This record gives sequence, C-alpha cells and structure tokens, in this order.
Amino acid sequence: MSDFYKKILDNNKKWVERTLEKDPNYFKDLAKGQKPPLLWIGCSDSRVPANEIIGAKPGEVFVHRNIANMVVHSDMNMLSVLDYSVNVLKVKHVIVCGHYGCGGVKAAMGNDSIGIIDNWIRHIKDVYRLHEQYLDSIADEEARFNTFVEINTKEQVFDLSKTSIVQAAWRNGQDLTLHGWVYGLNSGYVTDLQVNISSNKDLDEVYRLKF
Repeated sequence: MSDFYKKILDNNKKWVERTLEKDPNYFKDLAKGQKPPLLWIGCSDSRVPANEIIGAKPGEVFVHRNIANMVVHSDMNMLSVLDYSVNVLKVKHVIVCGHYGCGGVKAAMGNDSIGIIDNWIRHIKDVYRLHEQYLDSIADEEARFNTFVEINTKEQVFDLSKTSIVQAAWRNGQDLTLHGWVYGLNSGYVTDLQVNISSNKDLDEVYRLKF
C-alpha cells in the first residue's frame, strides 16, 4: 500500500473521529435523507470545491461537475442530475459556477489536440464562435481568457434554461432560479455575473416550450 493511499484512509478515520466529537449523531442524522436547496454545476477542477466555497455542510448542496462546467443538451449524466434535483429534491436554486484559469476554456482557445477530450472541448469552442468578434477584439490575452470564462458560464445558464426539465418546472409554478458565478482561484471570492433567470421570458421565442 502506497504512503499516499494509506494517508487518505487514515485521514478519513481522523475526520470521522473529529466530527463525532462535535456531534455524536452527525452521521445518523445525515443518513436519514437529504433536502438540499441548491444544485451546483461546476468544473471538475480539484481547486473548486463547491461546499467549501459557500461554507455549506454535507447535505446542503447537490453537485454535478464536468470539464468547464458545461450544460450540454445531450449529456444524460447532467440531465439525470438536473431532473432528480428539480423534480425530486425540489431545489430552488441552480448555480453554474465557472472559474478563472479554467484549463478546459483555455484549451478551447487554442488548436492543440489533447485526446478524446477534444470532443468535449468542441462544445466550448462553439461558445467562442458565437462571441468570436467580441472576444477577438480584446487585445490582452489574459483579459480575453477571463472574459471567455465569464461568457461561457453565462451561456451555460441560458442552455440550462432551455432544457425541458427547467421549463416544465416553471410551467408548473415551481420556485426555481438559475444563476451564473465565476470563482477566483487566486482570491477565493465568487463573482455574481448577474445572470439570474426564473422564467423562460428571457429566452428567444424559438426556445420557449409549450406543454
């Protein structure tokens, strides 16, 4: 057994012991069920831990993560998480959280082939193409990178609002609001991108589903 593997097993035991010292019923209560008010769709990057960023405890955030926090309409994994969150857990908020310095977004700005992930990165490239004229007008590369991170996050919020799952919830009068954030790795703070959607009125008519 490697030292690293043994260390993480030992860390688990220590964490359980510390937790039980504070609350002997912690895990018994946690096992009774979950009722999180929030679904977090974030990046797989190990530096962006959803619970810690917002100071939430286990059971308070339902989480889905992938490369560059994408909402792809054909991604059954994401759609299954979204459906369960909205229709079973009845979350009231969904946050799509990107982060500055995102490797997936950076890769989409170049032409290097990385491997099978190229197929995923193409979804991010599609976002760049939609905003190419504006992004290419930003001379400073770092500023263009940061702006693309923000634009990509906003587009994922809009893509989320176009799903039949979200629109059906709104049609049924469910209290559900979508938000876009970007997390700063070098500061720890999140930036609210001020894209907060609670109905399909902000969508082009072609995306408004009739039930």
